[in-house]
Amino acid sequence: MKTAGLARALMLAVIMAGALLGQAGSAEARRAAGEGLQVNVDVAGQTMDVYVDGELRHRWKVSTGRDGFDTPGGTYRPQRLEKEWYSKQYDNAPMHNAVFFHNGYAIHATTETRRLGRAASHGCIRLHPEHAEELFDLVEDYGVRKTRIVIEN
Repeated sequence: MKTAGLARALMLAVIMAGALLGQAGSAEARRAAGEGLQVNVDVAGQTMDVYVDGELRHRWKVSTGRDGFDTPGGTYRPQRLEKEWYSKQYDNAPMHNAVFFHNGYAIHATTETRRLGRAASHGCIRLHPEHAEELFDLVEDYGVRKTRIVIEN
């Protein structure tokens, strides 16, 4: 009898400890499980939804490519990250907190925040500087292998 009671108490302690550890490390566990980071860009709506471990964390206004400068649709992984970058193609325009995803196209901060919510770029996806920094940090934390960028035209 004493052995059975002790075994139950020990089992309960193990379950409780596991639950506590699971709560403390749930984000790390989900990252390890592969849920990751997903960035959905709706070109028609000029919005970006950011899903962290399967849950919607952010919905932000963006500016994508204006007439004659399409933003490429498709599904991508980040190719490289640049904290401070200046466009070599467009007069050294600042592209800070840039997440490059396809042939020089990037998601990056803009100084033209009044234009967010409508097409205004040469094809890149522009974000408010605070949002670009937050996205950049998330991509750094999750890594390029666990980040997916989906652009719907």
